[in-house]
Amino acid sequence: MNMILTKSQIGLDGVPAAETVLSHVDGERGELIIAGEHVANLAGKSSFEAVTTRLWNGATGKSLSEANVRASLGAARERAFARLPDLLPATHGMSIVDGFRAAIAGLRAESGLEHEATIVGAFPVIAGALVQNAKGHAPIAPDPNASHAADTLRMLRGRKAEPREVAALDAYFVTVCDHGMNASTFTTRVIASTQADLFAAITGGYCALTGPLHGGAPEPVLEMLDAIGTRERIKPWVDGALAHGERLMGFGHRVYRVRDPRADVLKVAIERLEASGADLPFAGEVEAYIRAALRKKNPERPLETNVEFFTAILLDGLEIPRQAFTPIFAVARAAGWTAHALEQRRTGRLIRPSSSYVGAVPKD
Repeated sequence: MNMILTKSQIGLDGVPAAETVLSHVDGERGELIIAGEHVANLAGKSSFEAVTTRLWNGATGKSLSEANVRASLGAARERAFARLPDLLPATHGMSIVDGFRAAIAGLRAESGLEHEATIVGAFPVIAGALVQNAKGHAPIAPDPNASHAADTLRMLRGRKAEPREVAALDAYFVTVCDHGMNASTFTTRVIASTQADLFAAITGGYCALTGPLHGGAPEPVLEMLDAIGTRERIKPWVDGALAHGERLMGFGHRVYRVRDPRADVLKVAIERLEASGADLPFAGEVEAYIRAALRKKNPERPLETNVEFFTAILLDGLEIPRQAFTPIFAVARAAGWTAHALEQRRTGRLIRPSSSYVGAVPKD
């Protein structure tokens, strides 16, 4: 009666759920292609608005210009700020991560704006408002003429960002804006496949992102670096953690069997962020020792550095509160989520996988 499935088949590893023109992940080669380009060629050369334009055009078959998308996102940030009095009461008493979920669930269509622009434009406004509220300050109004990265930093920190800071965050946004059929994107596409609206699909995607096996790793990376503390403690701390079977945050990935290509892109972005306050040399020593220790422990298949390791260092160097790391990840990934939802609704069908029943069978 039942098929015998392997563990990977049960987890849907390698099982195509959709055809897409948006992004491709090759875990064996350590390759990530977003909108037809390798991620290393996009980050630092194309803005978040430019990559978002490519994603939306690919998903819809339209020919939007980068200028059009930039203007739409600026207008959407203004609309979201005006809507904050309706959105923020639902977040009372919640953490920034949970408050973000409650607030984005309250988003709705805005006259004259496409839903995807409404969503992507609203995310940094909501994140900034929650961070300011946590400090006891009023939300900061957006600047519709600023870039998405520049405005995000200003609303988060309450001051205009320097060009090097904007460039670093923009590179981060581009690097993590889409990543194949990951858990949150799959969730988004499943919801979109039911013909639910874009707001429902993206809210579901964010909920998936908050799980510690998906988007919740950057903050623990910093906690690990804090626990190590000094160069003299790197070896004994790491050796002790491995001896006790503890997970080393920022290493290993469900798909990549080699180094995560996004890790090196973000490492370059950090190096360009001069006087950032990020202790990259110390973090580099920690990374090097952990990689060597993991190779020694499992030489046939060692765990390599993933994107979360350098994400944590970059966002911390930009003085973004640790509690806001997951929402800021979502600010970037919203571009990919909306594109996948649009593509699913345009070209896909209802996603309805089967299960392997292992329960009791009636005797009669």
